[in-house]
Amino acid sequence: MAIVVRIDVQLARRKLSVGDFAEQVGLTPANVAVLKNGRAKAVRFSTLEAMCRVLDCQPGDLLEWVDDDVPLSASTPAGGVGR
Repeated sequence: MAIVVRIDVQLARRKLSVGDFAEQVGLTPANVAVLKNGRAKAVRFSTLEAMCRVLDCQPGDLLEWVDDDVPLSASTPAGGVGR
């Protein structure tokens, strides 16, 4: 998948649970899990806007393009922790 969803990073920074986030955005926890796990095929702009509002962030903080042609280890920063 070339687009990676980074909701988990923003939730951790704000110490916000998936359940609380889902309620504030207007999604079910199951749909948040679909987004977090990279199984979503699309995101409505209205949903993206609500996520950014709740997390006080920009769309680029939640979505990242990753080149499928670059091996995962090459895109991992020193220290072995993913982006």
